[in-house]
Amino acid sequence: MTTVAKNNETPNQIAKKPKTTKLRALGFCGADDSVHPNMLGLISQAYPFVEFGVLFRPDKEGEPRYATTEWVQRLSKVANKSSFMKLAAHLCGSRVNQVLEENDSFLSILPTLGFQRVQINATAVNGVDTSRLKESVPALSALIQKYPNLEFIIQKNDETQPLWQGLLDSTDCGTVGCLAENVSMLVDESKGTGVLPSSWPSPPDEYKIGYAGGIGPDNIQNVLSNVMEAAQGKPVWIDMESSLRSIKNDKDVFDLDKCYGVIDATCAAGIYSHPDYLE
Repeated sequence: MTTVAKNNETPNQIAKKPKTTKLRALGFCGADDSVHPNMLGLISQAYPFVEFGVLFRPDKEGEPRYATTEWVQRLSKVANKSSFMKLAAHLCGSRVNQVLEENDSFLSILPTLGFQRVQINATAVNGVDTSRLKESVPALSALIQKYPNLEFIIQKNDETQPLWQGLLDSTDCGTVGCLAENVSMLVDESKGTGVLPSSWPSPPDEYKIGYAGGIGPDNIQNVLSNVMEAAQGKPVWIDMESSLRSIKNDKDVFDLDKCYGVIDATCAAGIYSHPDYLE
């Protein structure tokens, strides 16, 4: 079952709908050196449903969207002192290739840095050789079993099908047709290019999913309405990246004003609430 997007719904109309679906997280990806890590800590304290995503791709480190190692270390200090901060590591390029070769030299340090989830962006646009995804299933399965406290997110689209279908067909991490408890899928048919789909699929019984693709401050009201309906009471999350960028002082920055706009719309929809001291 899919739910086709509905237009022109107001926050009040959305708020009146039954909210049986749990939104696990609002994912804001692309946090980088353009923002102070303390600001992310403050947002997490007030809105613990926010999850900040950090992109890891060594050949682009220091460019917009790709944080430097020094910045990640500063963020880690904030995260490890916070009881509320949610962090997801979005692996790209050689970091994905390492995982698909069962090399956990980088993966192993993520929990110590404060990351609870890791997304495997195994697509060409993210600098990954996708020709051997099927052959990489046993290696990925081994790491999934080795790190049961780390949630692995697999992009679910036609390009990554050899990988996610291989996991579903395998018995290494559970029953055929199901995924291990620490594995979920991100439904993004745009393959990370930020294109909004015409509809959102309902989650299956066999594994958890999240939604991405073209989501941002300009359409968040309708997306929330449609996603909450499509999810049919199952826990889901949404993730966004490109829509959170702005040019300020001639620099490409991770725009916290846009992040707050999404948070505010989520609270206006009645899905979460602002802290009492802000109401």
